[in-house]
Amino acid sequence: MSEATWREQFGRVLEEHLSRGEEAGLLSAYELGRAALGSGLGVLDVAGFVHGALLDACASAPGDSLRAVKAAENFLLECLSPFEMAYRGVREANTALRGLNDLLEEQTRRISHELHDQAGQLLASVYLALDELARELSPAVAARLDRVKGLLDSIEDQLRRLSHELRPTILDDLGLGPALEFLAEGVSARNGLPITVEAMPEERLPARVETVLYRIVQEALNNVSKHAEASSVKLRVSSKERAIRCSIRDDGIGFDVSAVMERGGAEGIGLIGIRERLAPLRGTLDINSTPGGGTELVVTIPRESCPQGAGSKAGRAPEGQSAIAAGKQASAGEAGGMVR
Repeated sequence: MSEATWREQFGRVLEEHLSRGEEAGLLSAYELGRAALGSGLGVLDVAGFVHGALLDACASAPGDSLRAVKAAENFLLECLSPFEMAYRGVREANTALRGLNDLLEEQTRRISHELHDQAGQLLASVYLALDELARELSPAVAARLDRVKGLLDSIEDQLRRLSHELRPTILDDLGLGPALEFLAEGVSARNGLPITVEAMPEERLPARVETVLYRIVQEALNNVSKHAEASSVKLRVSSKERAIRCSIRDDGIGFDVSAVMERGGAEGIGLIGIRERLAPLRGTLDINSTPGGGTELVVTIPRESCPQGAGSKAGRAPEGQSAIAAGKQASAGEAGGMVR
């Protein structure tokens, strides 16, 4: 519907409201507001159309202007009530989403710890059983058991990696920077993709913000590994006075952002999940990409949306020690190591 048509509609409905009385006219105003909301008009658009319709009504009946202005107040409120209901619905949905994300993180934490602890205890029992068995066997057979222990060592490493990627202890203990370095080293080791963590904030961020950014980077690196055909990735997180900014940039094949969005490709590249994580924090996601020119995801979270309670210095892996080694130490400190 064109602007002129909308203007005509609001003028006609307001005129009916002024002539027919409150109830019927207000019902029509509400329905018109719903139609405007459904068509993508904003609150300012509706206010402008009502203002124009009121000016026309006052010009056509100058002696009745005061009554028209008073009646237009309720008319405007009814036109805007669908917008108010939609706003409340979004706010309630964001609250529910925040609670769902918190619940998922708590469940992930529980699964991670159970995987770490329960599987660790089972592996420890297997190691003890093999040690007892080895004492009763010939040296040649005992050497074969040592190879079995080597396989168990590999299983232990894989379980520890899965446990950390579900909910890395290093994120809770040392903060976002070491956790992202740990994640980057793990992804690089599995996929052969060089990932550089260029900059991280000196201070700890609020726990919820650190968790959201960690999950977003985790999803982004997963997308890069699957789709980007990149030879390198660079991560950067900066904490400014007004906002926290996270950038994930690769040198892969890139894509046409508008074309992907138009054909509903957001779900396939994980953007829906990223935006859902950002919604409770009023964060934004910008995608900069061109075919053949790589891709950069830029996440921005306003400081005013961040929960309070951060500000301590971020932890660091000891000098000369990789983030993976620090992660293993954090894991061992938490539960005494998975085995032995």
